[in-house]
Amino acid sequence: MIDVLDAVKAYGEVRVVDGVSLRLPRGGLTSIIGPNGAGKSTLLSMIARLVAIDGGQVNVDGLDVTRTRSDVLARRIAALRQENHITSRLTVRDLVTFGRYPHSKGRTTPEDLEHVARALEFLDLVPLADRFLDELSGGQRQRAFVAMVLCQDTDVLLLDEPLNNLDPRHAVSMMERLRAATDQLGKTVVVVVHDINVAAFYSDHIVAMSDGAVMYEGPPHAVICSDVLTSVYGLPVEVHEIAGRPHATYFR
Repeated sequence: MIDVLDAVKAYGEVRVVDGVSLRLPRGGLTSIIGPNGAGKSTLLSMIARLVAIDGGQVNVDGLDVTRTRSDVLARRIAALRQENHITSRLTVRDLVTFGRYPHSKGRTTPEDLEHVARALEFLDLVPLADRFLDELSGGQRQRAFVAMVLCQDTDVLLLDEPLNNLDPRHAVSMMERLRAATDQLGKTVVVVVHDINVAAFYSDHIVAMSDGAVMYEGPPHAVICSDVLTSVYGLPVEVHEIAGRPHATYFR
């Protein structure tokens, strides 16, 4: 369970997250949506303790993220930043192995190698395992970073725009794998996504943010509707049902 209690993050006089309170359910896939500058990525980074909290509190399974030791937290939460820059020349296997550091402290064990092998297979990276990251496409690198996060083997995965650099086919494949991580592996997955319809199709729970605040939250049918999305995005949005899921179209 992720509890956010009146969380605040400010840069100067600007509150990019302004008194957000949320209770995100254990298990399943939660998507955070909203326009640029809504505070989505900042909120996710606060939950992951990648960004300092200026006010309020964030608890994950009862642990206050600001007070919990890093090694303890790293065995509960794995996070993917929106931007990832690696200067060292690493193979995909090397990168994914970094996900085991909270457990092995760099002394890789046979159990760690099993986790690495499973993560590579789960993200369809076995054929690329010994390729260097700078030899891959942006989408392939993104899959490698997600595999590293999955290899950390935490209950909670926090992914900031995991569909970056992915074409539609690979975006669908990625969301199917994240869906499988919840359904088959029992993970709690929270993602920031820009594609409203991806959120609608794959999510159990959706949080819609605007101007640093949570405007709406709930199951897809409660959030992916015309009046809610028009209010959040500030432009007309029509919603129709396709294959039992709401589907949004937007225009001016």
